[in-house]
Amino acid sequence: MQQMRNSVPQDVGRKLRHMRNLHNLSLKQLAATVGCSESMLSKVETGRVNPTLTMLRKLVDALGINIAFLFEPQDEDAAIVHRAGERQVIGVGQSRRGAGIMLERLPPAAPQNVLEANIHIVNPGGSTDGAFSHVGEEIGFVLEGTFTLTVEGVTHVLAPGDSFAFRSERPHEYRNDGDKVARVLWVNTPPTF
Repeated sequence: MQQMRNSVPQDVGRKLRHMRNLHNLSLKQLAATVGCSESMLSKVETGRVNPTLTMLRKLVDALGINIAFLFEPQDEDAAIVHRAGERQVIGVGQSRRGAGIMLERLPPAAPQNVLEANIHIVNPGGSTDGAFSHVGEEIGFVLEGTFTLTVEGVTHVLAPGDSFAFRSERPHEYRNDGDKVARVLWVNTPPTF
């Protein structure tokens, strides 16, 4: 059985702090840029608080990196097959059941990839905690459960078998208002997570 992580690994916070320092930004400056308190940013950098997906997105945008940079780099000679239970799972945000959203990598992040695919596992109460946008395109297919997707202020409730596609530049967010886990196969290009 696959083990789910309930928080972002502590080295992610260290990498964020390193990139902040490379950009010669104080906690106060970066916190103001991403719209959070210095205390919250400090807790993220020290691994004491799990950032929401929206906050993580704002941090990497402000630092000129992508989310994949924050997690283990993948060797270009990596395996072609990625077995169930062995794939990396990244937990972000909070919900009643630990991490609000978990991203199961299909395949691991690699610098040569032009596509990125994850299964977004959205626990009841989990959300991106606000809208965000970035360069690219996204498509998805609901595998299990229901979730609410909002793109440019228009809300859609999706169920198993439903799919979606939109340009990533359009502000988007999602959440699970139900009482069961939602699983969504999510593909985007270029890789941004």
